[in-house]
Amino acid sequence: MEIKDAVFVYQMIEEKEVEWHSRIHNHDQREYEIHYFLQGEGKFRTGATTYNISKGSLFLTAPFEEHTITSTNLTRPLTYYAVLIKTDPRDFEIEDLLRKELQNSNYYNIGTNYRFFFEELREKGLSENSNLRKSAYHQLLSFLYQLSEDELMTGSGNRESVHIEKALMMMQNNIFSEVTLADITEKLKITDAYFIRLFKKKMKTTPMKYYTKLKVEAGASMLISSSLKVYEIADRLNFYSEFHFSRVFKQHTGVSPRQYRNEYRQITGNS
Repeated sequence: MEIKDAVFVYQMIEEKEVEWHSRIHNHDQREYEIHYFLQGEGKFRTGATTYNISKGSLFLTAPFEEHTITSTNLTRPLTYYAVLIKTDPRDFEIEDLLRKELQNSNYYNIGTNYRFFFEELREKGLSENSNLRKSAYHQLLSFLYQLSEDELMTGSGNRESVHIEKALMMMQNNIFSEVTLADITEKLKITDAYFIRLFKKKMKTTPMKYYTKLKVEAGASMLISSSLKVYEIADRLNFYSEFHFSRVFKQHTGVSPRQYRNEYRQITGNS
């Protein structure tokens, strides 16, 4: 089993983004997709069944199973993780597990305390480091077994994970404004030094570098899915200026915002 793709969709609101994520689609043989919703209002249709999306909703879809996401309230946009996994022909046990799960239900409500788990899964599962990818594989496998036995906890985990969970929520909810290290540690009631050490241990980067990465990812999404000018995107993301946004964006992606928009619009247009 491998994680083929993992994305974080923050506040699905731009017209082209809504259109893309609302399309009816399916995946190939041995490909299963997990959607985990953190906030917003909408509908998730899989096969002939339509579910209401609520905080903590999780949906599992099978190969070739058509599914679509519909946002029903743009004042409360959807935010979610999507993870695409592919099994190996030799993964008989995993295939049996997934098939049994899908016979029972496509839908689960696991609560909103798995933000850190899915973010870690995304970071590790797409890493160039093979050991981190293996780690993500085992974490996902454990999650699926717990899901099948209805053993996932909707309450809090250990104290360290809870701190990271709350920090991620603050960062993700303030992409279009500004949150400081002091804001986070004051909310968590821990020291800056302890939080930086804890965050770096769990996420392999510092809190503010990670927060900047989230803003760059949001900017990349807007460059592709909206007609906003670069300076307008910079302003919405609370960068000091268009130049500041462009410099930070290039540091993270290797290209300027305009180059990124031109290149990826051609890719998405062709596909």
